[in-house]
Amino acid sequence: MQILTVIFNPNNIKINSNNNLTLYSIFVTYKLMNNNDKYKTIETVATGIYKEKGSKFLAFAYPVACENEIKLIVAQIKKEYFDARHHCYAYRLGLAGEVFRANDDGEPSGTAGRPIYGQILSFDVTNIIIVVVRYFGGIKLGTSGLINAYKTAAADALKNAKIVEKTEQQIILLRFFYNAMNDIMKLMKDEKIEILEQITELDCNMKISVAKSKVAMILEKLSKIESVSIQI
Repeated sequence: MQILTVIFNPNNIKINSNNNLTLYSIFVTYKLMNNNDKYKTIETVATGIYKEKGSKFLAFAYPVACENEIKLIVAQIKKEYFDARHHCYAYRLGLAGEVFRANDDGEPSGTAGRPIYGQILSFDVTNIIIVVVRYFGGIKLGTSGLINAYKTAAADALKNAKIVEKTEQQIILLRFFYNAMNDIMKLMKDEKIEILEQITELDCNMKISVAKSKVAMILEKLSKIESVSIQI
């Protein structure tokens, strides 16, 4: 997470940043980059299955937020289904799906991970991983057979999943003097901003979650409140 500290004062606006940004550029950046903060993902874990010539393909779809979470899920499935021949997967992360990977886990190149990833794209979901576990039935399926099997198993899991629309959030840390509390709380209430953590003392701290499309507007309104410092 990039840390940017902005100290607001009615008579003196001072900006501390490693990137030499101005307050104006912060607003413009968020207005240009975060107009669309909606994305589709699955609500909870879903499963699917496909059988072909004695082979069984078990698909597991998980909603995820980061690659560390993905590593844990893959490790967990490999441990639980240790006797399976292959544990192939694909994942996609980010609002625009900019982080992705497909893994064939020993199957011929392009016959497993890529078909799984193709279904993720077809259903237009992100922040998701699908793992397909294969139990070999003794008969080879060939390239086209494998592609179809992994594709169909992944599609079955997605068809069984509940797809939901979510809003990408930006975590903002606030620090301010107690006499600014009323103005801060009014802003939180008016804009329906979620407060994640709050410490109320002479020097107050607050962690809030803001839809990325609203960040520029919230920063602008915070700039009008005396003594507020922000970390993004």
